[in-house]
Amino acid sequence: MTPKERYQKLKQHLSEENPVLLGVIQQYEQLDKIAHSLGFLPEEKSYTENISWWPLISILGTFSAGKSTFINDYLGKKVQESGNQAVDDKFTVITYGTNEEPMTLPGLALDADPRFPFYNISAEVEKVEKGEGSKVNQYLQLKTVKAEPLKGEILIDSPGFDADEQRNTILRITEHIMDMSDLVLVFFDARHPEPGAMRDTLEHLVGKTMQKRDGDKVLYILNQIDTTAKEDNLEDVIGAWQRALSQKGLISGNFYAIYSQSALQPIDDEAVAERLKRKRDEDYAKILAKIEGVKIDRAYRISKLLEDVAKEITRDRLPKLRDSLNRWGRRVMLADLLSVILLAGGVSALFALGIVPSETGMLAGLYGAAIALILFLHFRYRKWFANREIKRWIDEDPAIAEAVRHNTKWHRPILRIWLKGWSRRAQEKLEQVMEYSRSAIRRLNDQYVSPSGGE
Repeated sequence: MTPKERYQKLKQHLSEENPVLLGVIQQYEQLDKIAHSLGFLPEEKSYTENISWWPLISILGTFSAGKSTFINDYLGKKVQESGNQAVDDKFTVITYGTNEEPMTLPGLALDADPRFPFYNISAEVEKVEKGEGSKVNQYLQLKTVKAEPLKGEILIDSPGFDADEQRNTILRITEHIMDMSDLVLVFFDARHPEPGAMRDTLEHLVGKTMQKRDGDKVLYILNQIDTTAKEDNLEDVIGAWQRALSQKGLISGNFYAIYSQSALQPIDDEAVAERLKRKRDEDYAKILAKIEGVKIDRAYRISKLLEDVAKEITRDRLPKLRDSLNRWGRRVMLADLLSVILLAGGVSALFALGIVPSETGMLAGLYGAAIALILFLHFRYRKWFANREIKRWIDEDPAIAEAVRHNTKWHRPILRIWLKGWSRRAQEKLEQVMEYSRSAIRRLNDQYVSPSGGE
């Protein structure tokens, strides 16, 4: 699907969901054009590829952390198998369907359909691990369920996460899910009170999310706290997990402790049972409120992401690209100047020493050959110095490396880059995109906020 086709479908979808977002998507289209012209984004790519079509809620966690039971309770139907052992080794995308019984479809149904967050995921997987892209059915499946809570949203259930045993493919899909999701629920098992033993898992499920600009969309849930009833050590278990999470960057907030009513273990002590239930009810209600508010949060997140991407280009990538191209241009021009001086001096010396007769035809031919050699060397210098700049950025920021490659092609004039007009105009357009993002957030506020108390 081309970016143009994708935008047409997005506009059709969002015009019905929220007209404010329709305007934001049009700004994403402008952002794509700017990024394409600067070389930060390939022509066939779009920033909207990281925006899901529907509000997307993903559920990650360790083995036997109660993810499937939570989903079944939330939907009011037994959709996912649950148990103490790993019962499903695939990422399951759960969406609304019209059949009374849940229906399971292969992963190819997701890879080939641009309406879902895993569109063309096989190509992304192939980049990470050669040969795995063709095995998408081993990693993904689609389930359709006739359940009211699913209307207008998508759930993703992940296989149990054990970082020591995961291949690169699973890690890549997990990161893709986190990037695409509007809300991420990360489950941990309260039956394992020593979170230090799960250092690698915590690094992948917590440490990396805290580095993202939208890390606040991740909720960390300590599940099955009813298992603490026997020792009556709920606070100790919660404290241990909170300390482990804080070491990965989670300072406060977004931490909840719950258990499943349907899988509740009998609790003899009524006072303990009441205390656990009160904690569970409070936190479970907060989680449901987050899920219910995901559509509103999503509208703000899409609008804010527009500004964040434009700001990243304007404040970070564009200055670095400009410096890199200036450095490249200076080196090419200096090499050209040295070539002209050396070759012109060499030709003059040949005539002065009488090595070459000073006939008009001979003179013109020799200078013509010198000019041809200078041009040949010029394009060799261009490419050689460009490759040095590309190598400089390839690991730190591949987008800058590609932009350098884009702007140093043989037909790109060096003088135009030195004049900086190309980047100045782009920067002005990016500033306009950022201002539109802020105005879109104000329009969203008008929909939901009324400080004056008016209707």
